[in-house]
Amino acid sequence: MTENPQQTLLRVFGYKSFRQPQEEIIEGLIAGRDVFVIMPTGGGKSLCYQIPALHRAGVAIVVSPLISLMKDQVDALQANGVRAECYNSSLTEAKARQVLAQLHDGTLDLLYVAPERLMSDAFLERLQDMAIALFAIDEAHCVSQWGHDFRPEYVQLGRLRQLFPRIPLIALTATADSQTRQDIIERLGLQKAACYVAGFDRPNIRYLVTEKHKPFDQLRMFLSSRQPGEPGIVYALSRKRVEEVAARLVQSGIAAAPYHAGLADRERSQVQEAFQKDELQVVVATVAFGMGIDKSNIRYVVHYDLPKNIESYYQETGRAGRDGLPAEALLLFGYGDIAIARGLIENGTNEEQKRIELHKLNAMVGFAEAVTCRRRVLLGYFGASLDHDCGNCDVCLDPPERYDATVEAQKALSCVYRVGQRFGMGHVIDVLRGADNQRIRSLGHDRLSTYGIGRDMSADLWGSIIRQLVHLGYLEQDLASYSVLKLTTAARGLLRGEERLVLARPRHKQVPAKKVGRDKVERPRDEGLFQALRALRKRLADEAGVPPFVVFSDATLTEMAAARPVDAEGLLAVSGVGVHKLGRYGEEFLTVLQEYAAGIAPASA
Repeated sequence: MTENPQQTLLRVFGYKSFRQPQEEIIEGLIAGRDVFVIMPTGGGKSLCYQIPALHRAGVAIVVSPLISLMKDQVDALQANGVRAECYNSSLTEAKARQVLAQLHDGTLDLLYVAPERLMSDAFLERLQDMAIALFAIDEAHCVSQWGHDFRPEYVQLGRLRQLFPRIPLIALTATADSQTRQDIIERLGLQKAACYVAGFDRPNIRYLVTEKHKPFDQLRMFLSSRQPGEPGIVYALSRKRVEEVAARLVQSGIAAAPYHAGLADRERSQVQEAFQKDELQVVVATVAFGMGIDKSNIRYVVHYDLPKNIESYYQETGRAGRDGLPAEALLLFGYGDIAIARGLIENGTNEEQKRIELHKLNAMVGFAEAVTCRRRVLLGYFGASLDHDCGNCDVCLDPPERYDATVEAQKALSCVYRVGQRFGMGHVIDVLRGADNQRIRSLGHDRLSTYGIGRDMSADLWGSIIRQLVHLGYLEQDLASYSVLKLTTAARGLLRGEERLVLARPRHKQVPAKKVGRDKVERPRDEGLFQALRALRKRLADEAGVPPFVVFSDATLTEMAAARPVDAEGLLAVSGVGVHKLGRYGEEFLTVLQEYAAGIAPASA
């Protein structure tokens, strides 16, 4: 190939420049060097091996964990004129033979396969005498037992470095802490690989955390603040809750559907396809839904329940705003979720694994309870830093009021002590507020010195104080005894008046959704034109049998609706419009743009 990677980027994919450090990664891989890449979801990982595949002789073998993900990426590549196919169990016998024939004929640029298919003896034998451009291992954290999504079938991929010592290998993931990174490097034999950590910040995502009170009402209020039809994902802890929330959303007039591993394969496929094609607004799902989603225009992710670790939270929220446009991630944080998650972890038998998982859960709780910039907390977990507050999270947008809570904290700690350190938070709050019920009277707790000393404050406020005392280490929960509150040694100084304590007042209001995040100012688009272009995109996508974002992303349509090009040269200047797509779709999009400029109402899609 005579063109350079920059020219390929523009001609094939329609982008004018690389993001850091894409160009350096691509040049190293083209030169035949191994590479290990950690890059946030939506950061452009795929281009790091797709462009080298077009510059090196032979076929690039791409390892991908899910059939649906392979199909989306192949559809997108084919829409850009790239010779790509996937080889998996979803193919008919005739299609499978056709793909293998293309592989042997050398007419493929990229072939996507599952790890177990690639590492089968029969498939490895096929590859022995073929020209292979490179191996790309996507979602590489699946190879590590310390990763949040370990998959045993990925472990065998470590043989590739021995079987094909001269073929460059690139491993890519969006989420990996230092221990997971080292494990990936060792298991895949990448000790000599160049390692790139491309930054974890996604400034277009607004991180919001609010205390869970009436979660469905909070969810419905959040959804009512969105633009009509905006797609999003709601993650819930259990299959039962997924079903309940989805049903209630449908009853509320929202196009929603459940997705979890307990559904039939056909039903899951139908839900995913409808979501990909913008025919479904909300998918309510367990973590079974996610890795296979390559949809670029997801505008929000809601966690109805607390994730078990920051890696999962980061990856799941990263499914929003892959097109770079503003998106939101809302976490409904309930203290009961912590006890449930800890209980599930404690039921495990591997003590070392339990220790790691409890550490990760505590870090997740720390993020949710933070009263400082959430982005700084999130990035800090991955070893990155931000030297200023982000201005695009709930803490930055609406800083909590701080107040001297020494006296209130002493009351709460004293009450825990007076009830014998044998009760949970709900009972302690009842005693503080002077509740008159049978349980308190039968226990004699209505005669304690702390009974009723906090009746001037709401139960919510007392709950917030006690949660912060737990988070700050003055109280601990004995999970073996149904979340009983107990004093720690740190409580002594506070009870004796030897120190002061400043806490944050709880906030129950929802932070208003603002559509522009830090350093992310959109060009003003004509909303009517955008919707007309969106309708055309949907029709073309349906005709081609692909998701709408495969035709053009929302970001590309937004730029079209802002720049309003009226000729081929102007359309080609829009980011995301390559030469192949210009030839395939240009005429119809230009017709809509020209008619709109002339004041002609767009035809209904």
